[in-house]
Amino acid sequence: MKQYNVIIIGGGAAGFFAAINIAELNPDLKIAILEKGKEGLQKVKVSGGGRCNVTHAQFIPKELTLNYPRGERELLGPFHQFMTGDTIEWFEKRGVELKIEEDGRMFPVTNSSQTIIDCFLSETIRLGVEILYDQTLKSIQVADSNWELETQEDAFLAEKVLVATGSNVKVWKMLEDVNHSIAEPVPSLFTFNVSDRRIKGIPGVVAQNVEIKVLRTNLVSEGPLLVTHVGFSAPAILKLSAFGALELAEMNYKFQIEINFIRHSFNTCLEQLKELKNDLAKKTVIKFTQFDLPKRLWQKLVLASNINEDIKWAEINRSQLDALAAQLTKAVFEVNGKSTFKEEFVTAGGVNLREVNFKTFESKLHKNLYFAGEVLNIDAITGGFNFQNAWTGAFIAAQNMSK
Repeated sequence: MKQYNVIIIGGGAAGFFAAINIAELNPDLKIAILEKGKEGLQKVKVSGGGRCNVTHAQFIPKELTLNYPRGERELLGPFHQFMTGDTIEWFEKRGVELKIEEDGRMFPVTNSSQTIIDCFLSETIRLGVEILYDQTLKSIQVADSNWELETQEDAFLAEKVLVATGSNVKVWKMLEDVNHSIAEPVPSLFTFNVSDRRIKGIPGVVAQNVEIKVLRTNLVSEGPLLVTHVGFSAPAILKLSAFGALELAEMNYKFQIEINFIRHSFNTCLEQLKELKNDLAKKTVIKFTQFDLPKRLWQKLVLASNINEDIKWAEINRSQLDALAAQLTKAVFEVNGKSTFKEEFVTAGGVNLREVNFKTFESKLHKNLYFAGEVLNIDAITGGFNFQNAWTGAFIAAQNMSK
C-alpha cells in the first residue's frame, strides 16, 4: 500500500491547483494526484474553444456570486479570501499573463489552453508532486485517522484527501457510502432545440440584446441570442439553462419561451411602427431593416406577420402592424429538447453544501476530507465562473491541508 501525506483525487483544474499550492506551502509533504485518464486537465484543454476561459473580470465578491445558480450564498466568504484579482496574480507570478475580452471573459494572452496546462505540469515537476495516471477510483474509506483509497491499479493510504473529480457519478456514490448526501445531478449550460419557420435557414444570425422568458415560470434572462441549426444558443439561453436547470429538467425540456427581440414594450413598438409607416411610406417593408436587427431575422419576422415581400409601409393595415409588433416584442417559440453546449458540459448537482465548511472546504462529517470544484453542488453560468470556483475552493483547501 502506497503512503502519502496528501492525495488528490482528480487531475483537473481544481486538483492541480490544490496540489501546487499545498506543495508550495509545505514542501515536506508527499503529495500525489490520482487521475483516471491517460492525461489530466481535459476540461482546461477544451474550455473557451481551446483558449481556456480562466476567469471573469468581476472584482466585487458579492457581484461575482450572482453568477452561481447553486453556490451563491456559500461562495461569498471564500471569494473574500481568493477571487479574480488573486487568480490573475497567481498566474502572472508563474509567467502566464491574462487578458480581458470585451465581454469580461479572461484568457491567457497566448490564446491557448496549452499555456495553462504547461504551467501546471511544470509547477508539479518543480515541486515534486506525483501525478499517477490511469487510476480509476474503486473505493474510499476511513481507516483509523487515515484514508484508504483503492483504484483499479493500486491501494493508497493518505492522511488527507481532496476530492476534485468534477461531476463524476461513481465518485458521488462512493461519497454517499461514507454518509455524504448528493444533490441529484441534472444538466446545466445547454442550448435549446427549436424547430420554427421563423429561424429556419438563418443559422449564425445573432440578435445582440434580447429578453427571454420561460412561460409559466419566473425564469428571465437577457443578452445576445444566436440562431443555430437546431434552435437557439448564446449567453441569453445559457443563462436560462443554468438558472433554470432544475425546473427545465422537471419539464423534460419541453416548454415555451417568449422573446422580446428589441427590448421595447408592445405599445412602444407599435407607436414606432406607425411612425415608420408614415416616414417610409413608399419603401418596401421587408427591405428596410429596423431596430438594429440582423437583416435575415427582420425578414423572417416580417413574413411571419402576414406581410408579403412586395408590401410597402403605406400599405400595411392595422392587424399587420399589430402582428409585427407582437413578433418583435413577444414572439413565442416551442422548445423541444436540449443540446450539450460544446464540450463544456456542466452539471448541477453534487455534494450537499450543508455538509461542507466553506471556511476550509473540509467535510463537516469527516476530518481531513476536502472538496473543490464541481464535485460540490456548485455551478455557474458560462464565462470563466466555473473555473473561478475551482481556483477559490482549491486554494482555500490547500491553505488548510498544508498545515
